[in-house]
Amino acid sequence: MPPTPTNAPAWAALIPLVVIALVILRNSRARRLRIEGLWVSPVIILALVGLSFSQQAVPTPLMLGIDIAALVAGAGVGWWRARFTTITVDPATHELTSKASALGMLVILGVFAVRYGVRMYATQSAGALGVSANAIADAALVISVGLVCAQRLEIALRATRLLNEARAATSSAS
Repeated sequence: MPPTPTNAPAWAALIPLVVIALVILRNSRARRLRIEGLWVSPVIILALVGLSFSQQAVPTPLMLGIDIAALVAGAGVGWWRARFTTITVDPATHELTSKASALGMLVILGVFAVRYGVRMYATQSAGALGVSANAIADAALVISVGLVCAQRLEIALRATRLLNEARAATSSAS
């Protein structure tokens, strides 16, 4: 029988911390930004969540409302996190780089903490909430969709604008 959250081994609590540490480490240095590849993650996550939802019954109006609210909340957090991402353009080569700010990384930490807290609360009292644990898991998936899609869209819009400005400055200087 797989371990449940109440009897999980102590080391299992370290897995989210290791994931968070890896995400923070990865985002702490500047990386090359390719505008043309920013659509890949949203398409993958949309396909996976769509596949997951296609295997379920039609949601109730309550669950549909919760999923829409989760999508809006995720999009808000994704947009907010992307606003703190530093995007730079090399004036000579027009190569884009991005680097997440410390505040943006704290947002990721906060999302993990909230998700973990909601999951713990929901597994203990899903019946009291009037929704199933599966419905809460679905809402968590939808939050991820909103976060990833809004973040990538905001970064793509800002990076495109910065790149166009750099190209215009180069052509006017010539």
